[in-house]
Amino acid sequence: MQPTENPSTVPHGAVPHGAVLEVREPVTLQSGETLQRSHIAYTTHGTLNAARTNAILVCHALTGDQYVTGRHPITGKAGWWETMVGPGAPLDTDTHFIICANVLGGCLGSTGPGSPHPETGEVYGLNFPLVTIADMVDMQRRLVDHLGIERLLAVVGGSMGGMQVLQWAARYPERVAAAIPIATSARHSSQNIAFHEVGRQAVMADPDWRSGRYMAEGTRPTKGLAVARMGAHITYMSDDALHRKFGRSLQDKNAISFGFDADFQIESYLRHQGMTFVDRFDANSYLYLTRAMDYFDLAADHDGKVANAFADTRTRFCVISFTSDWLFPTSESRALVHALNATTAKVSFVEVETDRGHDSFLLDEPELFAAVRAFLSSVVTLEGVSP
Repeated sequence: MQPTENPSTVPHGAVPHGAVLEVREPVTLQSGETLQRSHIAYTTHGTLNAARTNAILVCHALTGDQYVTGRHPITGKAGWWETMVGPGAPLDTDTHFIICANVLGGCLGSTGPGSPHPETGEVYGLNFPLVTIADMVDMQRRLVDHLGIERLLAVVGGSMGGMQVLQWAARYPERVAAAIPIATSARHSSQNIAFHEVGRQAVMADPDWRSGRYMAEGTRPTKGLAVARMGAHITYMSDDALHRKFGRSLQDKNAISFGFDADFQIESYLRHQGMTFVDRFDANSYLYLTRAMDYFDLAADHDGKVANAFADTRTRFCVISFTSDWLFPTSESRALVHALNATTAKVSFVEVETDRGHDSFLLDEPELFAAVRAFLSSVVTLEGVSP
């Protein structure tokens, strides 16, 4: 690999926010396809210690990106996990070096379907090869190599990010001291694949999608992508959370309209979620990343047994689920824990009591923060890591 920077010349903690690593050697994907040249965009926070032992990799979920904390350059809002990452936070930037990369196939600087083909200069579109969670992790490994880090103190993430955590622990166990998969599972369920297919069909049914060539033809399938986001957003919340926040309250009116405008607050909320999403996300990336989640199945890659993925692992695990998460229910986390127990792995399990649904991992959940903080503290002590 010939990166844009030499890892040995990167000072401790001096990697600029919003950096991009160029990988100039061919990268062979799980599909057998090859990327001749690729990029991975990333941010770092905190200071890498002299021994390079305090690095934590944060893996983002489906619609996330590398801007885990700080001001997002597109939305102007706070980073997507400021409840978890920052000075004094569970992932404490005062003592840890936090890395977060935009996944391969994404749309915020890393190579994806919206990127130009290095040979033709034309946008890939659907000519971009399908990627998997393993491909994302392999690209992150190149980034970790680039930063001169031999072993990560921890890999942390929720939902699709949790899939990456599990893939890291299975694929590179010697390089991960601790793994914290949150609100995730070792495979994508048929129900979740079904939800994703509905979203993809919404995007592809938009006449402005143009068979994936919308960038070249100067259009954007905003309506289809907005509908996909609306449908997905419902799965991220629980019925109790929706009822508490909206109930059947009307939107800026005293009576129903007997029409198809947004009579109810929940309708207006979902429309807003859909339209704000299209301002920051690429439609083809949505197709590719949902497909990567669908293909994720650790058991299938290890002779039908999840336990085989973690045979003889020395990685310590803290598996976290939420009682009201019906997208990735606690039963799937328990199945993962049982598989880890079968390998005699060192594993902790926390089920957080909350009625806020799948998105709880992004919200202010003190029990979640306490669990992560305590687990990381124990790992730091066992690993003998100093700031």
